[in-house]
Amino acid sequence: MLRFLRSIFRRVPGDSPQLAIERFHRHQIDLHAAFYSLAASSGTPRDLNWLSCEWLEEFQLARESTTGLITLLTAVNVRFTAVEGGDMEDVAAVNTVRNGTAIFHYQNGRWGTGGRVLFNLTPAQVTERMPETFQQIAVE
Repeated sequence: MLRFLRSIFRRVPGDSPQLAIERFHRHQIDLHAAFYSLAASSGTPRDLNWLSCEWLEEFQLARESTTGLITLLTAVNVRFTAVEGGDMEDVAAVNTVRNGTAIFHYQNGRWGTGGRVLFNLTPAQVTERMPETFQQIAVE
């Protein structure tokens, strides 16, 4: 039954990968702000405060295997500061820029995010190393 529902979802013309990308670009500023707000308030990584998030051009469009949702994996560089009095306060590596991949999901014609980032992986590496979770979608 789940396989049948996924096949129907994939054929819905309003949810084409190209249309999803166009809608992402149309709302990109708001989506980036929502991502940053959620990620910065998540408490992850522990004892670090989010200082900035630089959005890079590299991205991959994928399908998330358990939900069938179109997913945008986009490259980011994140900077942190240590929480005052926390375990990371005297760690020199805190100032190191961390690369990662921010995750956005497309559902019912709208993009959203949970503020999740996969650190130390580019978008291409996410689809290469996690094919059971993210299947790359070709963008025309």
